[in-house]
Amino acid sequence: MTYRIRNIGIAVALAIVAALLTTFYVTNYKKSVQQGESTVAVYVASRDIPLGTSGSDVAHRAMLHVEHVPRRSVVPGAISQPNQVENLVAVEPIYNGEQISTRRFRTAEEQGIRAQLKGTLRAVALPGDEHRLLVGTLKDGDRVDFIGYLEFGNGSPATRVVLRDLLVLEAPETSSVSSKIGSNPDSPYAAMLAVTDAQAQKMFLVMEGGKWTLELRPVTNAADSPDSIDTPYTVLTDGIRGRKRRVLRGGR
Repeated sequence: MTYRIRNIGIAVALAIVAALLTTFYVTNYKKSVQQGESTVAVYVASRDIPLGTSGSDVAHRAMLHVEHVPRRSVVPGAISQPNQVENLVAVEPIYNGEQISTRRFRTAEEQGIRAQLKGTLRAVALPGDEHRLLVGTLKDGDRVDFIGYLEFGNGSPATRVVLRDLLVLEAPETSSVSSKIGSNPDSPYAAMLAVTDAQAQKMFLVMEGGKWTLELRPVTNAADSPDSIDTPYTVLTDGIRGRKRRVLRGGR
């Protein structure tokens, strides 16, 4: 009995020693692997980066900083230099602390009109006929003024240049008229313009309540006349002085 107990004790002791040695070996192995694992420098977001942010802003406005992470933790497409996204646009939001990956960016051409909208700018489709929209003349990137015609509550008409220097994001196409916005035969074409949210309100009011047209601005050295409102009276009396003007005033 004593002999058997002694053998059991020896076996238990050897098992404990073996377990301790195994634990010691595994622990040291993990430490050696971790110490030997290489790290690499990656760029991470210093703050939240909204969708639509240009890569140039990301690269030059303190939106990122360098961190060193294990190689196995590097995300696909992670950049090693800020200029890798300089000519791109963020197509997904990037959050503070995330690695900057080219997979979150696209070229401006791939973004199309969206790449040209920032801040308060909005894209508005303006449907109309070939004369109002200068079809055949208007090109992408042109600048135009928006002239509106409205009537006061008493029915008196008035016109003015409502909006100036609007960017043409997309000129009306001269072919496939039937595929244009809506089915109204009076408005078979459409131009896409960049306006602020406040300008869009004024444009919509004129579109719904009166008449309008676009006028093409010069490519270089464009200038604006003083703002004014014209009515039938101001048009008829323009340049007229003295008695004739008084006669017209009496006939209003």
